[in-house]
Amino acid sequence: MAKIPKLIKAAINFTKSLPEQVMSQGQALLKGLTGNSNFTNLPVDLTVFKADLDVYGVSIADAKDGGKKAIALRNKLGEAVIRTIKLLATYVELNCKDDMNIFLSSGLQPRSITRTPAQPLDQPTILNIDQGATGQLLDYVKPVRKAKSYELRHGAVGAGGTAPAAWSTLMVPNVKTAIPINGLTPGTTYAVQVAHTVSSAIPHTPIPLHAWSSKVSRRGTRETSLVPL
Repeated sequence: MAKIPKLIKAAINFTKSLPEQVMSQGQALLKGLTGNSNFTNLPVDLTVFKADLDVYGVSIADAKDGGKKAIALRNKLGEAVIRTIKLLATYVELNCKDDMNIFLSSGLQPRSITRTPAQPLDQPTILNIDQGATGQLLDYVKPVRKAKSYELRHGAVGAGGTAPAAWSTLMVPNVKTAIPINGLTPGTTYAVQVAHTVSSAIPHTPIPLHAWSSKVSRRGTRETSLVPL
C-alpha cells in the first residue's frame, strides 16, 4: 500500500479576517516568494499579484469612509486576492518537499497540528427526587451538554449515615424526564448519585467520564410507599 505523505498545511482561514489581515498575508506571501529559488514554477505571475495587492490596498483605504460602492469594490478585489493566496498556498504545500524551513521561506505560516484537548463536561447533578409508586422514587437530573448518556446508582445508606455497602447501577440514555428507581424497600434511606458517560472502545459499552455527583438521600416513611424527607 502506498504511503500517503503528510503535507505541511498553510494556516490560512479568511472566514473572519479583516481586509487588512488579508492584505498583510498577501504581502508576506509576495515578499517570501519573490526571488525564492525553492519555488520557481509559480502558478501565478507575481508581478500581476503585486498589482492586485496595490489596487486592493487603495480600495481598503477608500472604503474607510463607509461608502457602499467603495466597500463593494474592496470586497470584490479582496475575493480575487484571497483566491490567489489560496492558489499559491496550495502550490507551496505541494512543492516545499515537506521541509519546514523551505515552507516558512514562502512567507506562509504552518497550520498547527496540536489538537485542542476536549474540555471536561460539567458535573451532572440531581435536581430533585420525588415519590413515585410504591417502592419507587423519581429522580430528576440536570442535563449535561454533550453527554452521551448517564449512569444513575443507588444504595441503602448504612448505620449512622455511612456510604452504601453496595450500589445498584442504572444506565440512562437521557434525562429529559424523571428517572424511576424501582424495587426499593419502604422505611430505608437510599443514597443516589449520577454521572455522565462517553463511548468506550467496546461498542455499546459506555464508561463514566466524570466523577459521581454528590449523594442525595431519600427515605421511605410509610409501610406502603416511599416519600422524600
